[in-house]
Amino acid sequence: MTVYTATVASQTWPQSIDLLPVAYRDHIFTGQGEVPIFGRWAVPSQARGGGTIIATYGITGSLDDQWQLEILCRKAYHRGLGVVMFDWRGHGKTGELSPTLTSDGLYEGQDYLALAAAAKALGCPPPFWFLGYSLSGQLALWGAKAAMHLTPDSGLAQGDIGGVAVVCPSLDSNRSLRYLTSHPLGKYLERAIARELKRLAQRLHQAHPDHFDLAAIARANSIWGFDHELVISRLGFASVEDYYAASSPLPFMADLTLPTLILYAADDPLFSPEIIPDLEQVCAANPNIDLVLTQYGGHVGYYNSRAGQRRAGDRDPWWAWNRALEWIDGQPRPRLL
Repeated sequence: MTVYTATVASQTWPQSIDLLPVAYRDHIFTGQGEVPIFGRWAVPSQARGGGTIIATYGITGSLDDQWQLEILCRKAYHRGLGVVMFDWRGHGKTGELSPTLTSDGLYEGQDYLALAAAAKALGCPPPFWFLGYSLSGQLALWGAKAAMHLTPDSGLAQGDIGGVAVVCPSLDSNRSLRYLTSHPLGKYLERAIARELKRLAQRLHQAHPDHFDLAAIARANSIWGFDHELVISRLGFASVEDYYAASSPLPFMADLTLPTLILYAADDPLFSPEIIPDLEQVCAANPNIDLVLTQYGGHVGYYNSRAGQRRAGDRDPWWAWNRALEWIDGQPRPRLL
């Protein structure tokens, strides 16, 4: 399913949904540490009181090519939700605006809060729902952690953050990268991701030549190498392993107080199966987390058959996004942090 969605569904998705494109407005938000964040937003003329989703994409890409994010935002908008999508640090137009690199959630969690406050000022209705998939699922979970400690100057009130919904989030980077680089399919996926990361670094160098060393970019031939050569020194970490341990959300999920939905596939080829028992234990002990663990689904796949669509009552094959938006619809409002 991972391969199918990446190679086939990525090309045919416009025919799979009967929803008109959204007339987004471009906006440059200000993230944590005054980092400019490029985004797009829209509020339906007949908003139904469900609030606004704030979402971004995974490890590589930009708003111009992230079709999964477009499906989510289009579906949310036509359900009466406001939508905010953004290029996260180092990506797309945000990468053109600033040389600030990724931090895998350490600062992006605060970015989610900053975008919520700015979106509220623009007229997007609360409550705000943080969504993400793959690595951006990790970022959204950091947003949930940040939302537990709102300050009076945040521009947000108690109850403005409704919750978090993530699909196949990265939860433990050290275990998953070891698994990925040792698995037959994983080795192929890791090389493909590493090539995209190198292209990302080259684009950043073109936009900010004084901030990136071409020799370091040339040496960054793996996911680990990208973080070793370009990321950890800027964040003050001695090793990639320390950085991954600090940025992985699994250790803090037991303390989350926001309503949180996690859709996770046991056959996800990017993440170590060793994580699943720990994930189940954490979620079972925290009543604020709804875990939907499926046997199949792949990595952000969840492409439903016609028969499956009939059973789920869906009009399209995008099972995970339908469940996430149904979950948002079912959450009580307002919800105090």
